[in-house]
Amino acid sequence: MIVAAVGESDRSEQVVAEADALADAFDEETHVVHVLSPMEARKIEQNATESSTMELDDDPDDGEGAAQKIAAAATVGSGATPVGLVGKASERIIAYADEHDARYVVVGKRKRSPTGKAVFGSVTQSVLLNADQPVLSVM
Repeated sequence: MIVAAVGESDRSEQVVAEADALADAFDEETHVVHVLSPMEARKIEQNATESSTMELDDDPDDGEGAAQKIAAAATVGSGATPVGLVGKASERIIAYADEHDARYVVVGKRKRSPTGKAVFGSVTQSVLLNADQPVLSVM
């Protein structure tokens, strides 16, 4: 299996495309993973319960449901499986890859100054440094 870790950005399509190319080359399936922070998940849950105009089908059961919707949006045109998780992004991506014996992890990357990386951290950097699998970083 190939794990494509996506965020809410226009780079998600590129990440999924690269993951699908690897999956095709190695006859594997692609899992598109999006991770919401616990704070983001709580905000989504609060907004869903406070909103009386949402239909029940549109109301995610929890943050994982909302994260799965984001992952599903990135899989349009792909045969990939969307996966929504809640937690610290780098840790959850690595744990998911380990639990499912992933062959590769594909991540997106954005330009950041060295100071920005040191102060704010980087999911991509953390996955690159800590994953047991080979990691492909897509610009």
